[in-house]
Order: sequence, then C-alpha cells, then structure tokens
Amino acid sequence: MKKEQDYLKDITEIRSLMERSSRFYSLSGLAGILAGCYALIGAFLAYWMFDFNPTSIMDPILLSGGISPNLAKTLMTAVLVLVLAVGSTVFLSYQKASKRKETAWSPTARRLVLQMAVPLIAGGVLMLIVLGKGMTGLLAPLSLIFYGLAIFNAGHAAFDELKPLGLLQIVLGLFCAHFIPYGLLCWAIGFGLLHILFGLYMHVTYEK
Repeated sequence: MKKEQDYLKDITEIRSLMERSSRFYSLSGLAGILAGCYALIGAFLAYWMFDFNPTSIMDPILLSGGISPNLAKTLMTAVLVLVLAVGSTVFLSYQKASKRKETAWSPTARRLVLQMAVPLIAGGVLMLIVLGKGMTGLLAPLSLIFYGLAIFNAGHAAFDELKPLGLLQIVLGLFCAHFIPYGLLCWAIGFGLLHILFGLYMHVTYEK
C-alpha cells in the first residue's frame, strides 16, 4: 500500500514539473495592480483634464485633416500608460523569476509573448487605421477586444485565470462598440478595475 502511495506521489510530482516547464508562472500579481492604477489615472486625465469622451464614432476635427490638442494629449497619455504597464510587468516578472530561480526569458516566456503579440499587433495596426479615418469612438472598443484576445491566448501558456479575464475584456469591448458614449468608462473598468482585482487575486493566491 505504501509503495502504491509513493508511486502516486511520484506521478503527481512529475505532472507538476511538466506543467511548470510548459507554462510561464512568473507573471506578477503586483504588476497587474500597478497596470490597473496606471490605467485609472490615464482615464481620469483623459476625461477630467483633456475632456476626451467620444459620444459618436466619427471625430469631425480629424475628418477635416486636423487633430485637437486634447486628443493628442490623450493619445500621449495612453502611450505612457502602456509603457509603464509593460515596463512594470517585465521588471516584476524578472524579479519573481529570479526568486523562483527560473530563467525569465525562457522558451515558455517566448511562447507567451508570441501568443500575445499577434492579436496585439493586429489590433494596434487596426487602431491606427481607424484613427486615421477619424473614428476615435472605436479606439476604446478595439483596444479592449484585441487585448482581451491576447490575454485569452496567454492563458494557454501561463495562468488559467487569464482566460476569464480576457473574455471579460472582450465583452466590455463589444458592449462599448455598441454604446460609444460609455467607451472611456468601459476602458477604465477593463484596463483599470479588472486588472487591479485580478492582480490582487493572483498576489493572494500565488505569491503569499
């Protein structure tokens, strides 16, 4: 009986090692919290400081060949939020991997980046096309939808909890694609609130 229990224990340990080698578990919950905070600050600046909250798909100023200062500031803020979020994720994931005595840029990490890169690059290019055609009202929905697709894909190479997070982002994107005036609010919920809640869950579940 004891030998059978030892055998089952060995099988469980082998399965655990195989799963750890095929998935990237160095994503930091704290990085999700910080990314959410950056997004909420960015949404606050866009709404209250730059008066950016499209109520329709088309932007008449862009259609006439110009760009409003508030839109330019909003786009710069969005880029800054992206840089801070990615930078925090890379830095904290590297720290977590070092503590776990794992290689941060492992084949699993490269597969994770590749799975996320395809929808993110496609979405980024589409957003530039849409922006060039004056459709600023679609920027928030598209960013949520393609980011959600990227996060859902990432669930295959990292934590399974990323899949429901990705689906929620997609649902929010589809909702605000229909209800354009709620685009900035949905963006704040998706990139801000959901990231903070997800980061807290990951930190409590896997890092404490």
